[in-house]
Amino acid sequence: MDVIAPELMRRFDIPGPRYTSYPTADRFKVEPDAASLVDALRVRASGPALPMAIYIHIPFCDSVCYYCACNKVITKDHSKATDYLTYLEKEIDLVSRQLAGPQGERSTVSQLHLGGGSPTFLTDDELAGLVTRLRNRFQIQENAECSIEIDPRTVDSQRLAHLRQLGFNRVSFGVQDFDTQVQVAVHRVQPFEMVKSLMEQARALKFDSINMDLIYGLPHQTPISFARTLDQISELRPDRIALYAYAHLPARFKPQRRIDVLMLPGANLKLQMLDLAIARLLEEGYEYIGMDHFALPNDELAVVKREGRLQRNFQGYHTNAGSDLLGFGVSAISQVGRAYSQNVKTLIEYYAALDDSHLPVDRGLTLSDDDDLRREVIMSLMCQGAASIPALEKKYGIVFSEYFDEALIRLSEFESFGLVSCDKEEIKVSKAGWFFVRAIAMAFDKYLWQHADHQRFSKVL
Repeated sequence: MDVIAPELMRRFDIPGPRYTSYPTADRFKVEPDAASLVDALRVRASGPALPMAIYIHIPFCDSVCYYCACNKVITKDHSKATDYLTYLEKEIDLVSRQLAGPQGERSTVSQLHLGGGSPTFLTDDELAGLVTRLRNRFQIQENAECSIEIDPRTVDSQRLAHLRQLGFNRVSFGVQDFDTQVQVAVHRVQPFEMVKSLMEQARALKFDSINMDLIYGLPHQTPISFARTLDQISELRPDRIALYAYAHLPARFKPQRRIDVLMLPGANLKLQMLDLAIARLLEEGYEYIGMDHFALPNDELAVVKREGRLQRNFQGYHTNAGSDLLGFGVSAISQVGRAYSQNVKTLIEYYAALDDSHLPVDRGLTLSDDDDLRREVIMSLMCQGAASIPALEKKYGIVFSEYFDEALIRLSEFESFGLVSCDKEEIKVSKAGWFFVRAIAMAFDKYLWQHADHQRFSKVL
């Protein structure tokens, strides 16, 4: 079954950003200090008390997964986490003081996410201490989404119960593939029965939503082997599925140099696996959210998609409209108002900045009026699949057809294939166009077309 017409796959499977932000993080500029973030925090503190999201980066892993492109520290020495948590608490304290209200009121948090690395590298006591610190510094809503990424090899039923007791109501299992040959090739062996047992235990503990990550394009994968993994995923039936394409960039990510490039499936096989996965997941009742994400109809992510309330930030698609994001830890990214900032990427730099009582910001960007306008267009397309032209003209005081004349020319090719429609009222992505929404959004990316350096991005499919 061809869910995506093969000719469209060949024509529009081009390199492009994932648009977890606009401008994208690669456009951030090196900052001599954290002034722009501090200013944004102060502006926020003086404004309406709107809820925010928090991301905590835990970089440590016991062993390396060869495909991984995350910022990580591979170590068997679990004592390294002790120092890291001490400095993480320093950063949390510095930021929370900037946000405190006139009477010392704590900022409200509606979403909390722990990622990595492997957050479950931390012990139960360390996780409890971190959550306590966060609750002391922020007002975490009773109904907040609290999620954590889990390496199935590092948890058991007791650890899952502990996470639930700490207030985590969403978990994400890193699965990638269940084929043993593939697992050995990427140095991540975790049997299906192990994951199945954890899944059953998570269900019994009544986690609100369970996600599983899959990757297609790994060494030794074939459409036949990946179909078996999809069979097993269908048996487990997680609430959400993130289906990512493996991007082999060994020059940038050293662990990928351990992968035998001759064992990687070619472009045609990768597209076959993608089409197979989409067809199977739709057949199993999952809804396509967009950009690699699927969810069961009753999952909140699918609900907000249907209601036109889907949002996107550096953690991907989410459900909270208009919330700022605070990122803590090495390489974490924050988005506060019009200010983006990213922390330093090494532990040495991170510790040194906090020893001097400075926020550990390395790079950042304050959006211009043009950036703000283009961000709204791109995020409207990425999340709602539509952009209202009259609303944008009124809000920004522009004539849309004149301001975006070049972008509309770029869209004309997508129009000719029925992937998007444009008139005086609206730009609307078609059902087929959802699979190419990254490429469609690229039409409005000023930086992308100024620099013409698309090849450094992964392909859209």
